[in-house]
Amino acid sequence: MSHGFRGVFTRRSRSGLGAGLPLSRMDVLVTVVLVIVVALVFDFTNGFHDTANAMATSVATGALQPRTAVLISAVLNVVGAFLSTEVARTVSQGIIREGQDGIHISPTMIFAGLVGAVLWNLATWYFGLPSSSTHALFGGLIGASIIGAGLDSVDWATVVSKVVLPALLSPVIAGLIALVATYLAYALTRNATTHGAATGFRHGQTISASLVSLAHGTNDAQKTMGVITLTLIAANYQPSGSGPALWVVLACGLAIGLGTYMGGWRIMRTVGKRISDVQSPQGFAAETSSAATILVSSHLGFALSTTHVTSGSVIGSGLGKKLADVHWSVVGRIVVAWVVTLPAAAVVGALATAVAATSTIGLVVVAVLALAAGLGFFFLARRRPVTQDDVNEDQPASQPVAA
Repeated sequence: MSHGFRGVFTRRSRSGLGAGLPLSRMDVLVTVVLVIVVALVFDFTNGFHDTANAMATSVATGALQPRTAVLISAVLNVVGAFLSTEVARTVSQGIIREGQDGIHISPTMIFAGLVGAVLWNLATWYFGLPSSSTHALFGGLIGASIIGAGLDSVDWATVVSKVVLPALLSPVIAGLIALVATYLAYALTRNATTHGAATGFRHGQTISASLVSLAHGTNDAQKTMGVITLTLIAANYQPSGSGPALWVVLACGLAIGLGTYMGGWRIMRTVGKRISDVQSPQGFAAETSSAATILVSSHLGFALSTTHVTSGSVIGSGLGKKLADVHWSVVGRIVVAWVVTLPAAAVVGALATAVAATSTIGLVVVAVLALAAGLGFFFLARRRPVTQDDVNEDQPASQPVAA
């Protein structure tokens, strides 16, 4: 896993905030521990933030009970964490340019980038918007790299080809597949009136949703493993060229699995109920197209956001049913969140780097401010709770939802 991330963040830079001030071994240890903790927090937020990717339509149609759905998703996310890392390597390779003297993203910069990713995940979670945790992660790291190693340290051509273009194309492709699949599903079952059709689609959703969960664990948990492994190598706690230690794989898998089990009901409500009123044939079509798009792309080494794919599939399934309604105001808010995710996380990561790289005190200040901001989102969310009991109850799009 670490080979892919070293393609992005390689050797030590000779100047700039990325190098920071000379650090004692104790300072380095404190920084590494902070990075590992924040990386696992990011993995946890990734789990509950992206649960809706796999299970929202199954819960919305009644194919699975909410708690059963997140339990299945949590287990398969953990299993996926131990599988192939091809997509993670593809996404990571070459985003940060390597010059003659080499470029190194220090543990401090990684910490700052993760802060940007976590805070953006929490912000979009509070508003119930299914944004990309992957883009938040890379946005935060890119912003930190710009401040730490300069604007030229980022290979913008690679960012466009491996991050931006897949973000634009994946929801369109998945949406078109879901549109056709939904149309065929209703046509072949005479608008789902054929005996046993609805029951069959609901059973099918269990399998298709499980495949999406497995693909999500394979994709997203690997990125956090790479960040932790890179940090250990950068701090000379792990030899160069080595892969993730077993404890890193296990910790990341459990973190994303635990986050998934927590539910993320607010985003699940948005995907399952507020984009379109999904019925079982639509849910099956949306999940099948999502799973097919993600798994084929993984085999080919393409890096896709599972959030973009599943949201596009739900939109396509809404358009594929005759007289079905797609709530375009909600879709518009989601698209805006997609567009601003990477730059917003980059800004937070850059600001965090500018403060954290000054000294150990600066690092602690960033940690305290990030904790305060995260707790702020949590307490705001508790004012409008959404639980497994009311996840399928719709509400006006103008109000933020909580979970």
